Amino acid sequence: MPTPDREAFDALTHPVVVVVGGGFAGLELVKRLAGKRYKVVLLDRNNYHCFQPLLYQVATGSLGADNIAHPFRRTVGPMPNVMFRMGRVLQVMPAEQCVVTDRGIVPYDHLVIATGTVTNFFGNRQVEQEAMQLKSIGQALDIRSDLLQELEAALYTPDEKEQRALLNFVIVGGGPSGVEMAGALAEIRRTIVRHEYREVEPARMRIHLVDSNDEVLGNFSPKVRALALRYLRELGVEVKLGVMVTGYDGRTVTFKDGTSMESRTVIWTAGVKGDPLPGLEPATEPRSGRIRVDSCNRVQGIPNVYALGDVALDSSDPAWPKGHPQVAPVAIQQARQLAANLLRPPGGAWQPFRYKDKGSMATVGRHMAVVDIGRVKFGGAIAWFMWLFVHLMSIVGFRSRVMVLTHWAWKYLSWKNSIRLIIRPYVRHADGSGADAPRA
Repeated sequence: MPTPDREAFDALTHPVVVVVGGGFAGLELVKRLAGKRYKVVLLDRNNYHCFQPLLYQVATGSLGADNIAHPFRRTVGPMPNVMFRMGRVLQVMPAEQCVVTDRGIVPYDHLVIATGTVTNFFGNRQVEQEAMQLKSIGQALDIRSDLLQELEAALYTPDEKEQRALLNFVIVGGGPSGVEMAGALAEIRRTIVRHEYREVEPARMRIHLVDSNDEVLGNFSPKVRALALRYLRELGVEVKLGVMVTGYDGRTVTFKDGTSMESRTVIWTAGVKGDPLPGLEPATEPRSGRIRVDSCNRVQGIPNVYALGDVALDSSDPAWPKGHPQVAPVAIQQARQLAANLLRPPGGAWQPFRYKDKGSMATVGRHMAVVDIGRVKFGGAIAWFMWLFVHLMSIVGFRSRVMVLTHWAWKYLSWKNSIRLIIRPYVRHADGSGADAPRA
């Protein structure tokens, strides 16, 4: 198998750090090693970094895909010791210290796995085939097209029962992604459907948020969970708690208690699992898909290989015996700590990672957000503006921040989601996949 840039790799005089995955952890590590004593190779199946916390806004037409995506080459271009290669990693070969990609073999001295997560359907193959996901830009665009197509189709449907099924949107999972998606759909019903789809009775569009737990935002404090639930219900979201989805055939959602519901759109946000790579099975926890690491993020039993972010499972931290939460701050902090350890003088003792929890926040709708930071727990307009500011400043690239701020300002003033174009129609196949639906 050919090796990309074989001469370039042979000419390297510094140790090579190969980083697989350009998410929050991978990109932060690359930035920290820029201009240092390593040659760094960033590998990713896409040529851009995606700001995943705002995927739901792409799915609901508030933002364009390019607003939350930033090209890797624009980031690594000025870094003299960093190169980016677009490709899919097929296997890790620890004994040979190389990774096999669909474009060739890449050798390494240090390998960092930062592949993130994929949607977890908990073994339910039928739901996996039929439900929509929200883990990539392609999937967000599919949801946007599907939402707009269902609204248009409802205008042509004389049968009230079928129209209600078209306008019945079910979000499975009461975490931040599900809550934010449900709130965004509720605002679309209150504004866009009411004023631009006048032939449709807005009350026929129903948004259901379903979770098998007894509360939404399970990792938040009780006060914040109660606030979020109140906001959802004020927006008209029908929250169904303690209910487990057992099946979905593309038309009917079935629940464990024997009840069912007609719906043409089910969005699954109920869980994630690690996205490990073949070749690391001895260190991979089968159930969660996460890679077992020590307190310095070194993969257990495999030398010179590290895992960061959502795919890493460190159970050595007394404060997090089941592993750190799969959120962006953990990934960024782990990347910073690993970079500091890699840059220590030879023979220097590595420092263990300790997560500093800076709190959590989620938004439900306009002037409806919740903040959970230590003893500070509140919701409302101030929390909403805090959420806007934190997410705006976390986006990679000045241009993207300006574009996001512009779209948000227009939406705030006009009460309208600005991007409602069906550019790439979403077509369901017999297996439940979309015609143009790249799966993560």
